[in-house]
Amino acid sequence: MSLLRVENLTKEFGGVRAVADLSFAIDRGRIHSIIGPNGAGKTTLFNLITGVYTPTAGRISLDGHDITALPTAARAARGIQRTFQNLQIFFNMTAIENVMVGRHLHLDTRFLPSLLSLPAIRRANRSAAERATELMRFVGLDSWLDADADAMPYGALKRLEIARALAAEPSLLLLDEPAAGLNPKETADIDALIQKIAASGTTVVLVEHDMKLVMGVSDHILVLDYGQRLAEGTAEEVRSNPEVVRAYLGQAAPGVG
Repeated sequence: MSLLRVENLTKEFGGVRAVADLSFAIDRGRIHSIIGPNGAGKTTLFNLITGVYTPTAGRISLDGHDITALPTAARAARGIQRTFQNLQIFFNMTAIENVMVGRHLHLDTRFLPSLLSLPAIRRANRSAAERATELMRFVGLDSWLDADADAMPYGALKRLEIARALAAEPSLLLLDEPAAGLNPKETADIDALIQKIAASGTTVVLVEHDMKLVMGVSDHILVLDYGQRLAEGTAEEVRSNPEVVRAYLGQAAPGVG
């Protein structure tokens, strides 16, 4: 069974179809990429999957359960997490505290026990801090364990946001342009991290414009054009598809030749 299934999904904004009758499936434990020109509907699709937008029509299922009408928080509780194209970091917190925020779904957040700082609450907070430390090391932020978020460079903040998403223990992780603004070394590190995340059992879906990264890391690629599916398949199938080349990749696209 597919982990995520999208059926006949449509989203209209004032009569403009950003996503149009789109259907596809995401297999468990693999790395999937969604590519397409600017305005193809990629981020809109992420917003539909995570519940930021309500679809005009269609159905979204996670692990066999219809989540189309569920709010964002309920989808997060069921295992969907994401990062953002524009960093969403709490700069008034430490790096560890940012990652601990991602653990809130697994913590007792009731007012009275927290106010009284009961032993169980203190144990849970210690456990959350320990897990946050493990995740920072997992994403390669060992040298920033004691840092304030506002002291970290951009590339490290990209990893910090991924660590925070992983803290919620997602089954499905959506990465919105994880390599945007990174230098070649940082991009190569993100490539390795994505593969490491998938190898750990988390299904990864990324929207990304870096074609070298996409073609190198993806098990499956979905190509969108004007909100519709133009093509899908392996990297080799997509890079050799004439319609994809004509609409998006171009004859001299990086990493495609």
